[in-house]
Amino acid sequence: MCDYLGLVQVIVPMNEFVEYLHDLFERFGPVTIRKMFGGYGLYHDGLMFGLVSGDRLYLKADAENVQYFEREGLGRFEYQKGNKRMTMSYYQAPAEMMEERELASQWARRSFEAALRAQASKPKTRS
Repeated sequence: MCDYLGLVQVIVPMNEFVEYLHDLFERFGPVTIRKMFGGYGLYHDGLMFGLVSGDRLYLKADAENVQYFEREGLGRFEYQKGNKRMTMSYYQAPAEMMEERELASQWARRSFEAALRAQASKPKTRS
């Protein structure tokens, strides 16, 4: 991997990068990675806390943890839907996190907690 203008750019095939994420988040706990919409979703305990699109890792953000991403100047995940630009509550992971498992664990924990808060705020459905 290399750092290009502060962004993580993967120079290995995606399948190797995805495998690397299992190792990177080892201290955080078990991570399941599922293929979705041309990318991958990262899950812990059944909740999605991250995604991989192209050659970039994005982590879930909300009002309680977004300041960490903004402080680092990290960009939000965006995609094109027709002629409209869409954003999601995921921000690019910091480059330094990609080489340091303890730091990766801290970022993953914050993003997983954001996923837990999002789940708790959803209305319960009746069975």
